[in-house]
Amino acid sequence: MLKRTLMGLLRSHEQTGDKAKDPLLKSHYYKLSKDKSWEEVLSTLKKIQGFRVIHEVPSVGEIVLEKRTVTGRTMDITVSVIGVNPLTSAVDIYSASRGSLGDLGSNYRVIIELYRVLDKKLSAYKTTAQR
Repeated sequence: MLKRTLMGLLRSHEQTGDKAKDPLLKSHYYKLSKDKSWEEVLSTLKKIQGFRVIHEVPSVGEIVLEKRTVTGRTMDITVSVIGVNPLTSAVDIYSASRGSLGDLGSNYRVIIELYRVLDKKLSAYKTTAQR
């Protein structure tokens, strides 16, 4: 965690993907169609305290959230639901803090928190399938 905090002195964003070096930042896969994943992810995100859904674009599978930090900064988070094939979807998250200073690793922690909540809700569908 110290490394994340040190990196956070300079960086004010974090994102997930298949090629992420950190295993906790790799894309998460679910055995659900894109439409079903979209419904589940959106309804789950709407219930997480401290996060506010500001924009939803079902056609491209993007959900934009906002979170206020204890220090008063605002974080913008984009959750992407991607149909890998008719039976599998991937979820990726991009989180960025507004302002010029680093985030002290808060974007990393937000992504981990969101994945933890989604994995718990969708545990029956979690898979390691790659695109």
